[in-house]
Amino acid sequence: MGETNSAIKDVKEAADEVAEKVGKNPWVERLARFGYAAKGVVYIVVGALATLAALGMGGETTGTKGAMRSIVRQPFGRVMLGVVAFGLLGYVIWRLVQAITDADDKGTDAKGIALRLGYTGSGLVYAGLAYSAARILFGASDDGQPSAAESWTARVMEFPFGNWLVVLGGLSVIGYGLYQCYKGYTAKFRKRLKTGEMSERGILWATRSGRFGFIARGIVFLIVGAFLIVAAWHYDSSQAKGLDGALQVLIQQSYGKWLLGGVALGLVAYGFYMLIEARYRRIAGS
Repeated sequence: MGETNSAIKDVKEAADEVAEKVGKNPWVERLARFGYAAKGVVYIVVGALATLAALGMGGETTGTKGAMRSIVRQPFGRVMLGVVAFGLLGYVIWRLVQAITDADDKGTDAKGIALRLGYTGSGLVYAGLAYSAARILFGASDDGQPSAAESWTARVMEFPFGNWLVVLGGLSVIGYGLYQCYKGYTAKFRKRLKTGEMSERGILWATRSGRFGFIARGIVFLIVGAFLIVAAWHYDSSQAKGLDGALQVLIQQSYGKWLLGGVALGLVAYGFYMLIEARYRRIAGS
């Protein structure tokens, strides 16, 4: 028994050593920074289009896929979208490295495991987004196809007690939205920045854009989560909404243009904050 425990301990130590080396690989850091920048560009485009819609100057309430379709229509759009797609792939790799190697030192207690599982989920979401970017890049059309939120909700509802699983998913999304708002309000995001390398003005703008951005993103997640619960309650997957649907809900309310405009500008701010993270985030001990 003692020899078995010793062998298990040796294997664990070897795995931890490999994980640490992977997490501190300079190429992982480069991919991570590229990924944060690509994510920032996507959110800036989403927010800018929604802001124009709120101002009645064209634009549209679109999600991340719509933002990428907008990118590809620009001069040199295919090159730009190709860069964004590669960046998103880098972000996926970084999220998986965070989850597997515990690059952010979240630990192995219940909270740490939950956060690392969240990194895995985020990686899978952005893997889907990178795949969508590749499809758009090569001319595939999603016309007439249900949104990702609607499609996945319909699939989950096919399982036994599927509607309850969707409710649980909706509550989880609402919880994440509340956490995003809390993160923005308390400015906890700043602890991951290398503030010693930033000017006072840079720290100020990082704080302002981060606060505004995280709260706006949190509001979007609250709406998405609420509609997942509505979809489960009515057993109707078509009522599930993604980012684009959440923005459309805002503009349909009283003072909708003001609500949409505020959240849209917040998403632009979140995108700019991601660009700041691309430059100044602490990554794997950097």
